[in-house]
Amino acid sequence: MSNLTSSELNSFVQECVIAFTDNTLQRLVFSKYRGDDKELNRIAVRSVELKDKRFASCLYQYRTNHITKNVEISNAGALFQQWLLGDFQNAHLTTIEWEVQLSISKKGKVLINKYRNKNAPKSSDNTMPGAEMAMSHNREKKRFVEQHRPYLHELGITDAVGDIIPSMSRKWKQINKFIEVLSRAIDNTGLADKNEVHIADFGSGKAYLTFAVHDYFTDKLKVKTQVTGVELRQGLVDLCNQTAKKLALKGIKFEQGDVQHFKAQGINIMIALHACDIATDYALHMGIRTGAEIIMCSPCCHKQIRPQMQSPAMLAPLLQHGIHMGQEAEMVTDGLRALLLEAHGYDTQVFEFISLEHTSKNKMILAQKRKHPLDNSATLAQIAGIKAFYGIKEQCLETLLTQSQ
Repeated sequence: MSNLTSSELNSFVQECVIAFTDNTLQRLVFSKYRGDDKELNRIAVRSVELKDKRFASCLYQYRTNHITKNVEISNAGALFQQWLLGDFQNAHLTTIEWEVQLSISKKGKVLINKYRNKNAPKSSDNTMPGAEMAMSHNREKKRFVEQHRPYLHELGITDAVGDIIPSMSRKWKQINKFIEVLSRAIDNTGLADKNEVHIADFGSGKAYLTFAVHDYFTDKLKVKTQVTGVELRQGLVDLCNQTAKKLALKGIKFEQGDVQHFKAQGINIMIALHACDIATDYALHMGIRTGAEIIMCSPCCHKQIRPQMQSPAMLAPLLQHGIHMGQEAEMVTDGLRALLLEAHGYDTQVFEFISLEHTSKNKMILAQKRKHPLDNSATLAQIAGIKAFYGIKEQCLETLLTQSQ
């Protein structure tokens, strides 16, 4: 389709360039990729200002990582046209006033839909100080994370003026909720009073939460902090280390590895939000073994317990359905984990959290170390009773704790 030419296409590209030059751009996304790079999904473009010069910041969104390339505005139009001629079938431009949707059919026909941005400010807004004050009040709603923080912009969550990019609103909500939960646990455990805090985040991925935790401790709490993000994919490790270097951040690094083999000591906060099946057990065990004051896990998959479970006669009619057996296995698995944490000196909560992008599971296990030990004999008896009731012979966390005694 390299011979594709269209006045509509040229007009769209021109509108994109104008949105950059007059600073009205809110969002520009090229999607439905049809090029040769099978890993590339789409490219999101935003306006950034670097050294008093405006650039088009292009976020190449691959399946496993993101790469940002900055392009001078004078060259952006030609690049956008090149993408539409050979690489992408769709593009969506959002400015302060308009939304423009471009699509290219298989036969090369260019279709454009243009309509007014439903969130565009009304002309009367400037003459309504009351409405302006109300909007200002809403913007000042208490947040545990401030939108203007540099790492949010670098990770593609906010634009050049600190506004949340619409496609990242769910991630923004997740970051705020996570820091809110963590802040309460910090208050309960007194970690803010320590001279130095060590944090490990296993399965750190693109490190949205890793950077948020580091920023919260260093900027909000003013505590010297060492954060280590541990990730299996070397590409993401390199990308996150480059981001930390670009932001000139101290006390944060990323290493290649996994929770089962990583050697850790003296961790104050252990985080594992990508812990599938028994990886959760290894993460919880590491947190207990290193004496972490706070342990945060978001488990998914519960493969170890389910094959062992024997349906008690009374429950057999209910658990004959696969979905019910899966839900029961999940409840039993995470219930046993919570009890094992309780038996080893932690106050534990299991509650609903915002689901992660890689899984629909929305559960979190939060454990906070008690300042004074309690008798755990009753809890151990409860664990043994539950295992006997369901015919469970082995639970990974229990086995790991027994082996390390």
